[in-house]
Amino acid sequence: MNTKIIDWPTFIGAFALLLLVVIPLVIFPEAGAALVDQANTFMTSNFGVLYLVMGLLVFAFLIFVAFSENGHILLGDEGEKPEFNSFSWAAMLFAAGIGSSILYWAVIEWAYYYQGPPFGIEPESKEAIQWSTAYGIFHWGPIAWAIYTLPALPIAYFYYVRKKPVLKISEACRPLLGKTVDGPLGHIIDILFMFGLMGGAGTTLALGTPMIAEGVSDLTGFEADMTMQAFILLLCTAIFAFSAYSGLKKGIKLLSDINLWLALFLLGFIFVFGPTRFITETTTNSIGILLDNFFKMATWTEPFGNIGEFEETGFPEGWTIFYWAWWLVYAPFVGLFVARISRGRTIRQMILGTMVYGTLGCILFFGIMGNFGLYMQMTGSFDVISYMNEYGAPAAIVAIIGQLPFAKFMVLIFTVLAIIFLATTFDSSSYILSAVVQKEVDGEPLRWNRLFWAFALCLLPLALMFLGGLGTLQTASIVGGFPLIFIMFMLALSFMKASNEDIQASEGYEPKTIHINRKRILERMRRKRKHNEDHPPHK
Repeated sequence: MNTKIIDWPTFIGAFALLLLVVIPLVIFPEAGAALVDQANTFMTSNFGVLYLVMGLLVFAFLIFVAFSENGHILLGDEGEKPEFNSFSWAAMLFAAGIGSSILYWAVIEWAYYYQGPPFGIEPESKEAIQWSTAYGIFHWGPIAWAIYTLPALPIAYFYYVRKKPVLKISEACRPLLGKTVDGPLGHIIDILFMFGLMGGAGTTLALGTPMIAEGVSDLTGFEADMTMQAFILLLCTAIFAFSAYSGLKKGIKLLSDINLWLALFLLGFIFVFGPTRFITETTTNSIGILLDNFFKMATWTEPFGNIGEFEETGFPEGWTIFYWAWWLVYAPFVGLFVARISRGRTIRQMILGTMVYGTLGCILFFGIMGNFGLYMQMTGSFDVISYMNEYGAPAAIVAIIGQLPFAKFMVLIFTVLAIIFLATTFDSSSYILSAVVQKEVDGEPLRWNRLFWAFALCLLPLALMFLGGLGTLQTASIVGGFPLIFIMFMLALSFMKASNEDIQASEGYEPKTIHINRKRILERMRRKRKHNEDHPPHK
């Protein structure tokens, strides 16, 4: 077992930080939960604007880079073809970035907006319906995927262009921070990222596991209790541990491909056998609302809450700011993963592909699954709101799927898809966690290292699940991920600094697709110096 390649300060530091947070929550669950909630409220209330501004700036920056000279840079050797075809590439980045959470929120998120709409709109009104169908697409749309994509730029650039076999957030900050990333500061950056990822994974667990349990309960008749949830979690762990152990091409790619085909089948079935016209028209209308109000939705802070006749709803803090914070916690992980699978693509292809494929995928899920549930509510064929308020969101989600023809079969497909979605998120997570704690990654991270983080991602959240503290871990990770806002800006500046330096150094070499290779740049500079020495200019 090769241990010399392991970056032990980062390895031990990340695991120790997780234990330092989890153990007090296990011993003092109520006091710990209250403290974390207070910190979260303070952060979102006082720094919410910072998250909103960050989201817009990241979105604008990526559009600029994609259509700039930097966007032509090829990630790999000159003439190299993409490592994965477009279908598998899109499947892997979508499965890693979204996970089973999309199955949860796509079906039911509209119901929360319908009951508690933004902009002071009357709950359960006709206007509330309009916004309830658009806001889910907005929260899971272009800004979310832009936040995901930004870290991929410097990471992919250093890994595939400058040929540094290191998949670390700290390494991507080197152009700005210099040699300090080799010391404690670099370890702190990587540890904060890993802690945020492990807590963010807890969010996916907290949402996905009860939903899967409800699906199994509907199929088998067994009660969806904590024992069943623990069994489901262990089953998912076994799947993603095997996948992570098998590696990127054999395990993660295979699961992601299966995942995407199942998702397309489920969406196609609902679209064809559900209210096709209603789904088409409502989704189109929602996109129009989003395009017409994009900046309004991206900058709404409810500034007049509790002033005069205005009442504060807490919508921006509870939804938009929370979502931006959640995407931010996951961003370095998704960025690392997208960077790793994007060999052979240009920067522009990576940016636009991730943002477009990711957004289109979310539009399909929210447009088809969400509007199917809304149709049930509006026609009175199934009272989703009452059912959800009485039995909870996971049970309501499975009940909505149960309204389809061949109900049991479709619930089975939905449940299997949720299990695979959960597994693909976690095998990607364990793959990246293992890569971050290695000094270098030549091909694949060490197998024992991948397995360790696969089980670390499961066992600690499993303990918290029994104590009801999984949501608290998720909130703690978002609070702890606050410094990532500033790290995101450093990543953007690092990429621009490094790529602009290399472009300037390779002036005169501008084919259709620019490939910047440091060895070639240095060789060109050496030949130019020799030419000047042999042919000195006349005075």
